[in-house]
Amino acid sequence: MMFNRSLLGSTKVKTAAVLAIGALALTACTNASDTAGNGAQASSGSSSAPSFDPSSVQKDDALAAKVPAAIKAKGTLTVGSDTSYAPAEFLGADGQTPVGYDVDIAKAIGATLGLKVQVQTAEFTGILPALGPKYDLGISSFTINKDRLAAVNLVSYFNAGTSWAVQKGNPKNFSLDDICGRSIGVQTGTTQEDPDLKTRSKKCTDAGKKAIDVVTLKNQTDVTTRLVNGSIDAMAADSPIIAYALQQTNGQLEKFGDTYDSAPEGIAVAKSDTALASLIQETVNKLIADGDYKKILDGWGNSDGAVTKSELNPTPAS
Repeated sequence: MMFNRSLLGSTKVKTAAVLAIGALALTACTNASDTAGNGAQASSGSSSAPSFDPSSVQKDDALAAKVPAAIKAKGTLTVGSDTSYAPAEFLGADGQTPVGYDVDIAKAIGATLGLKVQVQTAEFTGILPALGPKYDLGISSFTINKDRLAAVNLVSYFNAGTSWAVQKGNPKNFSLDDICGRSIGVQTGTTQEDPDLKTRSKKCTDAGKKAIDVVTLKNQTDVTTRLVNGSIDAMAADSPIIAYALQQTNGQLEKFGDTYDSAPEGIAVAKSDTALASLIQETVNKLIADGDYKKILDGWGNSDGAVTKSELNPTPAS
């Protein structure tokens, strides 16, 4: 998995705290997200699904009344996002406009609260230290873990794990129970490469079988192309990447097996700003109840990652 985002305190932040939170930003669910996705235009190339229209979301006066005075005064919710990780957040065909399901969720939150939304492209490691002074929210596929929860507020809104894909109909009869000697494509630097496939391959060689032929490529788009062309037997990636690849390849691929090692992702809010964090949680739950949340994820082929309820600072599994 490759997700993480969090926030800083609002006004007074000690240098040590800034450094600590900055370090947390480096602990993504996969190494690829730590390095801004490493070609995480992922399975999308330059194409993008139609953006969710925030004008279809009705303002909720009761929730809008809870918007902090400083944000209400400027009328804009400023969001920091590393726009290099499709389909969650990436730059559209013009190379400048942020798009993706995280971007659409941010827009829907803003519309519910009667606010404009400005999603600003940021370096992954720079979002946390800038929360409060620069960004109101960090929405960029942040995995919720104990270290982040100690430093920031996190509002759960999505689940992501590891998924697999094969050619439609699985013509090569791929099986995880018979993976030794198979050619498997992964993006370089992901947890699918190490430790997942590295561990599986060692089990093969320890048993006297052929090692897995791990094909590591810098860009996920290249991995997907290899699978479509049949030059590899299967590919493993984060579940949003696989879901989007299936959508973008027009039925040439199919998901194999179940998603595993799933973990919740959270919208990051400054640790000191519990009122805003609680408001964001309420707003996400309203979007879930109204069905707008599911429409967004459906549009990006990622409804499998949907949550049924948003929680504030949930206890992580590990």
